[in-house]
Amino acid sequence: MEILLINGPNLNLLGNRENSIYGNDTLEDIEKNLSEICKENGVSFASFQSNAEHEIVEKIHASKEDNVSKILINPGAFTHTSISIRDALIGVGIPFYEIHISNIFAREEFRHKSYFSDIAEGVVCGMGTKGYEFALEKAINSN
Repeated sequence: MEILLINGPNLNLLGNRENSIYGNDTLEDIEKNLSEICKENGVSFASFQSNAEHEIVEKIHASKEDNVSKILINPGAFTHTSISIRDALIGVGIPFYEIHISNIFAREEFRHKSYFSDIAEGVVCGMGTKGYEFALEKAINSN
């Protein structure tokens, strides 16, 4: 099994960005933790972060050729704006799990709409960086 983690815009700033909302873990901390969990479970793991929508779309397209089994994605602000990322996920047909560190429904109203939740295998929201672990465990243990 090959799992791909995709993180969208500004998530490279984790650990330094609005700690009261996003906590103190860096993206590197999250990736290292997930990599260790995958290793313990005999699962291959790759991660990707970009602030550019087209790069995320291209990574999703390439995931089919890379034999990715499941995608974990925190689209960041693209959650509320990106039909092109949605279409890419539909296009490759790889099951994916949507992750949000904060509870997007307890924040500004414009954050309440996700272009991904209705097509995701599951959504983890508001559980802090532990949400990445929850999504990974589900991805590993689901068929």
